[in-house]
Amino acid sequence: MTTIESKKVALSCTPEEAFKFVTDMNNFEQLLPMERVDAFTSTEDECSFKAQGSFHIGLQKQNTTEFSKIELVSTPKSAIKFNLDVFIDQTADGCEVYQICNAQLNPFLKMMVEKPLNNLFDFIADRMKAIHG
Repeated sequence: MTTIESKKVALSCTPEEAFKFVTDMNNFEQLLPMERVDAFTSTEDECSFKAQGSFHIGLQKQNTTEFSKIELVSTPKSAIKFNLDVFIDQTADGCEVYQICNAQLNPFLKMMVEKPLNNLFDFIADRMKAIHG
C-alpha cells in the first residue's frame, strides 16, 4: 500500500463550509487542473475524469464524519484502486484541510504515478485555499 499525503492548507472558512463544499462531488471540477483533465462528469456523490495522457479516475463518497472527515473510494472504472480521505481540522481562524491517499500500486506503477498523484493532491489543496482562502 502506498500512502500519499497532500500539504496542509489553512482556510478562512468554517469547517462546516469546507465540509459542505467537499462533500458535493460536483465541486471537484473546481479543484482539478482542468487543462489536464478530460471527460469530467459528476453527481453529488460521485465524479470521474480522465487525466490527459494517463488513466481514468473515479471517486465516490463512502463515509463522512460531520465537519471533519470525508472518505472517498475509487470506483470500479478507476485504473487504480485507492481511497482518499479529506480531513478538516478546526483552527482559531477557520480550518486546516489536507488529504491522505492510500493506493494499491505495484512497484513499477508506484514509480510512474506517485509523483503525479502527489502533485494532483497538492494542486487540489491549493485550489481549496484559492476558493476558501
